[in-house]
Amino acid sequence: MASSLRTPDSPPHLGRAPSYIHFTPRRAMASFENLVVLANYEEHLREARKVVWRDRGEKPVELADLGECFEHACRGGLRAGTLAFAIRSGVNFILLLTRIKRIPKRFRLSLIRHALFGEDSLRFAAMLGSFVGLYKFLLNALPILLPQPQHPTTHARTRSLFRASLPGAPDKSAADSPFDDELLEDAELALTPPKRGSRHARLSASAQAHQVWVRKRTRRWYSAFAGSVAGAVAIMFEKQSRRTGIAQQMFVRGLQGSFNALSDKHGFKIPHGDVIVFTLCCGQIMYAFLMRPDTLPPSYNKWIQVASKVPEEAVKINYTLVREGYFRPEDMERAMQYPGITPSNYAYLADRLAKSRLPEGLRTFGPHVVPCEVVHPDIDSCLTVQVAHFWEVFRWMLPIYGALHFIPMMLFRRRKFLERPARMLLRAALGTARSSAFLGVFVVIYQAFFCGKHNLYHKLSALRASGGASGRSLLAALAKRMPPWAAELLISKYSFFVGGLLSGLSLFVEEKRRREELAMYVLPKGLESAWVMARGKGWVFGMGRYGDALLTAIGMGMVMSTYQNDPQHLSGLVRRILYQFIGPN
Repeated sequence: MASSLRTPDSPPHLGRAPSYIHFTPRRAMASFENLVVLANYEEHLREARKVVWRDRGEKPVELADLGECFEHACRGGLRAGTLAFAIRSGVNFILLLTRIKRIPKRFRLSLIRHALFGEDSLRFAAMLGSFVGLYKFLLNALPILLPQPQHPTTHARTRSLFRASLPGAPDKSAADSPFDDELLEDAELALTPPKRGSRHARLSASAQAHQVWVRKRTRRWYSAFAGSVAGAVAIMFEKQSRRTGIAQQMFVRGLQGSFNALSDKHGFKIPHGDVIVFTLCCGQIMYAFLMRPDTLPPSYNKWIQVASKVPEEAVKINYTLVREGYFRPEDMERAMQYPGITPSNYAYLADRLAKSRLPEGLRTFGPHVVPCEVVHPDIDSCLTVQVAHFWEVFRWMLPIYGALHFIPMMLFRRRKFLERPARMLLRAALGTARSSAFLGVFVVIYQAFFCGKHNLYHKLSALRASGGASGRSLLAALAKRMPPWAAELLISKYSFFVGGLLSGLSLFVEEKRRREELAMYVLPKGLESAWVMARGKGWVFGMGRYGDALLTAIGMGMVMSTYQNDPQHLSGLVRRILYQFIGPN
């Protein structure tokens, strides 16, 4: 009987084909083990992926004591430092590959080793790792040391954005979370994002869980304090030469988030605020480039010089003429050696140079303004040169902006690119042309204003000298009645600031969603230049050797307060970078 109940190793012999599929136990066990191995392998892949890329909708970690806070902070700091090291090493290596053919072979191995394991990568990793670790520890330890009162105070109740995102509030788009690690819209320069509503309606269910944790466990100043302390400590790991640039960027990003949160809370908005900021910064930057180049970084001065398509001697001659009333003959001689200089421009410059070398009593340097013949020595007309310079700048920026538009599209929008390649390529091409035209229009506006005001000054001076005998035109009547100081304003040093303001209007050529990022790019340079000028006049105090740390502390305090409490008010790029390195808490 027992043998009749034993499961046979082979199917019983039947006179017909069996109606079931038979697996032997050995094969069944082997298949089951393979499934287990495959499941474990996929689980390990998911865990490994989390080390590199944080999944969307990650919930805050609940920590009960300081020991758990310390362990959580160490894990986060180690992950951030490792990622920072890999990113910086990778960027250094790629940049090295672009020029490695021009480097002698005996130096290549040492340069590759330095690019991958050099001091720059270690400092960058130490900076980000220390920031994330210290920030996580302080943010999670403060609620334990200073717990939130049972009855929230008025300042906690004013978080209307939190209450709008809690359960029971109007439905939000689940795909629009400020903490989702979607493809970076700000990096996808060739695509038009969908229209969004007001800022307070941008929290998904996964972000609402984070907002609930923030409201229950933290106060607003916790994140500001943690960000300030962590930022001040972390910036000291970087080289002295790089601290200022990093501090400036963090400060303006903090201003951006704080202003957006404030304007949303009180319900006001400045129309075209990004363009206004951009124009004010461009006015300061262009004034500094021509009159106070010492207030701008040397590399930035060099970039403006190249972008302007103007000979370097023209900037030097303009500086000495406007400020001192003379020019150095050697600068004029180099300007006369410009390739392709026209005969008429050469003759005019030779005459100015000869007059500057006369004896003391007869010597004259002419009007205290750089001649247009030096600004564009290869073209006689001040009108034709604008078209030529626009094309030069457009063609110069085309490959740069092309890379910024096409590469992110292929990296982050591969699926849409494969589905609709023609449409995506057309959008990227139009975006590239628009961005290149933006800088071309900027240069054209400034140079047209530059030549126009100088030509107007020369015309008014000639009419005033002739007593209005040249004609009865409106310009002659204006020259007759205009006081001398009014005409001098056309060539004063402050006129260069006005030219920068007008050039800033070229931002309207650029796509609207890119305008804020461009304004944030020039804002640190404009603020730095204005601060240095004000400090030279004694209007503000010096910040000493720890000024960069103080500025970083203020900036990161604002950034992290906005990120932790009102993340939708930060730019998408900044918000998602912070999420990948820091997470919800």
